[in-house]
Amino acid sequence: MKFPQLLIAFFLLISGNAVAQKPTLDQIDTKKGPLKIQPITHGTVVLHWDAKTIWVDPYGGAQGFEGVAAPDLILITDIHGDHLDKKTLEAVNTSKAIIIAPQAVVDQLPEALKAKAVVLGNGETTSQLGISVRVVPMYNLPETADSRHPKGRGNGYVLEMGGKNIYLSGDTEDIVEMRALKNIDVAFVCMNLPFTMDVDQAASAVLDFKPKVVYPYHYRGQGGLSDVNAFKQKVDAGKKKIDVRLRNWYPQQN
Repeated sequence: MKFPQLLIAFFLLISGNAVAQKPTLDQIDTKKGPLKIQPITHGTVVLHWDAKTIWVDPYGGAQGFEGVAAPDLILITDIHGDHLDKKTLEAVNTSKAIIIAPQAVVDQLPEALKAKAVVLGNGETTSQLGISVRVVPMYNLPETADSRHPKGRGNGYVLEMGGKNIYLSGDTEDIVEMRALKNIDVAFVCMNLPFTMDVDQAASAVLDFKPKVVYPYHYRGQGGLSDVNAFKQKVDAGKKKIDVRLRNWYPQQN
């Protein structure tokens, strides 16, 4: 390559006009190949495994899913708009998707999406596309009649994928059912006041159920973003050999 061409290529690179590289996704080894983890925003995460794509609580508009494979499976945890986002669901390609959700969510789905839905409640299980799905509760403490998240309405999920157990907390506090979880390989744990729990509650619960890897997610509350660095420090101080992974769930706020 001649010198002027090299100079032009270098200029394009440093000016940000070179072809963008796709972000590197975290990988967890399973018995059926890697599980790739892709943060989207807030409580939304995409899992890629065994030639399947799983979307959890798709939210925030179709632009957040540009370049992301269409879902084979969609998990929805609750009825609030940052979990059940009907505008996003109607704007993206769900033609091949199976939807797993609690009854309260399915009741609000458009008719075309209801036909794709498998209703699952607390304590129930299903197997879809080679993935075992178990529902665990998610709710606020103390349990009151006016709770934002009453017990039994929403779902947390434990997915078994290639011998690995993946926990998705949904909107919850540090409930006994979370603390009693066993053999969790990867956990996604919320921490946003006043809707779920604070950093101390989240760290305490994680130290109880001891996932091998934990991602703080869903950490934007009324006061802004929770201090996930403090969460990591508290978990690390517990000396349970838990890998706390801090990822950027709110790129628009940086």
